[in-house]
Amino acid sequence: MVTAFLDMVGLLMVLPLLPFYAKKLIGQGPLWRFFDSLGMGGEGTVIALLVSSYAVAQLVSAPTWGRVSDRFGRRPALLIGMAASGVAYLVFAFANSLEVLFLSRIVQGAGGGTVGVIQAYVADATEPKDRAKTLGWLSAATNAGVAIGPVLGSASAAWGLAAPGLLAAALTLVTMAFAFKYLSESNERVGAKTGEHPAVRRSGTALKRVLSHPGEPASRMIWMYAVGMGAFQGTNAILALFLASRFAIDERSIGYVFAYIGVLSVVLRAVFLGPAVERYGEAKLSRYGQSLLALGMLLIAFSTNYAMLAVAIGLVPLGTAFTFPCTTAMLSQVIPNHERGLYMGVQQTFGGLARVVAPLWAGFAFDYLGHGVPYMTGAALAAGSIVFGLGIEAHLPRRKEAVHGK
Repeated sequence: MVTAFLDMVGLLMVLPLLPFYAKKLIGQGPLWRFFDSLGMGGEGTVIALLVSSYAVAQLVSAPTWGRVSDRFGRRPALLIGMAASGVAYLVFAFANSLEVLFLSRIVQGAGGGTVGVIQAYVADATEPKDRAKTLGWLSAATNAGVAIGPVLGSASAAWGLAAPGLLAAALTLVTMAFAFKYLSESNERVGAKTGEHPAVRRSGTALKRVLSHPGEPASRMIWMYAVGMGAFQGTNAILALFLASRFAIDERSIGYVFAYIGVLSVVLRAVFLGPAVERYGEAKLSRYGQSLLALGMLLIAFSTNYAMLAVAIGLVPLGTAFTFPCTTAMLSQVIPNHERGLYMGVQQTFGGLARVVAPLWAGFAFDYLGHGVPYMTGAALAAGSIVFGLGIEAHLPRRKEAVHGK
């Protein structure tokens, strides 16, 4: 959790600044001219492409990271991923063109494919009955980074455009040193002789299985995660532009909006998620979360004052706190233990695909259909994702059995 927290602080130091850095570079360079020739040179579309480039790299790398962690260990996979992030922050610090800015996002996305490895680490270390709660604590740690990182990023920007990226890179070195010393290996199969454990299927085979057997419990959990994540990330990609256009929020104040979201996420996941899971169970609670996420996005689209905006934005972390940890916990319970990293990676691949498509749509809709349209479609997707989880309780261990880890 400490490792995940420090890593997220570095990421969120630069992420909220990305739209403002990109705006300074739009209108120049061969890449922008290429986008413009395709009718994709608008601010919203270019920024959505930047966000999506991270997701594309993550999409490609995630199953491989998961399979590698199943075979060689979670710890080395996480360390290499953090090293990639450090390089990406350095590239971001000195980006003087859209081309270099895209390069930084792609490198970071390749390292970001280890999200599934982190989730597999948590699943390795906890009993089935505790996974949703512990994944919530992990999310709380990362959302504490969401709360702190943007403020540090906005403050350090006063020292120059390169400062946030350099500071994030330095923090990554500290995080790697901490993880190298204190993060022990969680995968008990690492070092075992070949043949002692079942073979892990190939990444491509697992991906095809989700597509060819969408009704299987694991496939349904992955689709539910992907659709919900697309709804959330698509609208999140253009949040800065939406707030700038409707409420005149700029780069000096956007950090406080993300901090508000981060603080709510930390409190909800650290304090309320565990008792909620105990009372309602993962399946029912995930449906509540999807409903709240949809409602929050719909209210954002129609918000006209700060009070309404604060309530609407507050519903979004409430919805995600109840949706994503529960979905991942349920996935961990319906897959074989020896393929945990692989399927967590596959989940991130489908989530990454959603992170590619949804921001592209959100950017296009923001530019050409209306600033509130991305949030309306996001609300529809979040509500629609409920169908994937209907009846999933029949495939999960009963709560009484889960207590004994069966």
